[in-house]
Amino acid sequence: MYKRLVRMMLCLSAYTFAASAQQSKWATADDPTAKYIVDSERKWAESDCTHSRIEAKILADDFLGTSPGDGSRYDKGQAASYDDPEIATDCRLLDAKVRFFGGTLAIVYGSETATRKNKDGKPEPRCLTWTDTWLKRNGNWQIIAAQDAYFPCK
Repeated sequence: MYKRLVRMMLCLSAYTFAASAQQSKWATADDPTAKYIVDSERKWAESDCTHSRIEAKILADDFLGTSPGDGSRYDKGQAASYDDPEIATDCRLLDAKVRFFGGTLAIVYGSETATRKNKDGKPEPRCLTWTDTWLKRNGNWQIIAAQDAYFPCK
């Protein structure tokens, strides 16, 4: 009887742990990790204007993103390259919401805008909405995946 009770308690504990690991929560405004993540997202959104090279810090070495234009994939090296001499202006993070999944995974839903010259050389706003996946490894939070999409600017 004792062994059966112990097994039942172990199974119940395992199920409880597995269920709690799947729980998610929106970050609170005062959460320091969320503040770091949103600040990093802001710096990345502004990097086309500032060329801050924030990508080297916040993108994981195995990062992979999906481009909004043609759906092609890009890696950390491509995200951090500034071969394009075109300078963007008015780069801004519009919003970013952080949702935590346990203590090591976060999904950030956000949008941003910047102005670039179009093919005719005229300034044109570019608006993106995106989803970034952050993972905490070895005590550091980094982006492991990004999915971007254009949306009409207002």
